[in-house]
Amino acid sequence: MGASFKDLVVWQRAVQLSTEIYHLTASFPSSEQFGLVNQMRRASVSIASNIAEGYGRSTKGEYLQFLGHARGSICELQTQLVISEALGFGARKTHQRGEGLSADVSRMLNALMNSLRK
Repeated sequence: MGASFKDLVVWQRAVQLSTEIYHLTASFPSSEQFGLVNQMRRASVSIASNIAEGYGRSTKGEYLQFLGHARGSICELQTQLVISEALGFGARKTHQRGEGLSADVSRMLNALMNSLRK
């Protein structure tokens, strides 16, 4: 492993995803401030946070557990992206970037989890 969780490409991409989600949700209606905006931001921040927290844990099992939480948050965020797009919230281009980044992070998380299980 690297010297820090910050060296992990999956963590870096998750931070990029979270930033993209903040940009996307900034244009949502104010009526969604405590609905989808809050949920999507929290889910996106949770992904990078769980990767970092798992990295800092003592055992491989704990690390895998937190990576599993991050993967759950990715699924949650992907669902919220679908719902927000169906409601017409946010720019299509920003949605596409968010969807692409979430797919990348999901693949990377799965690969990392598989490598840790070996």
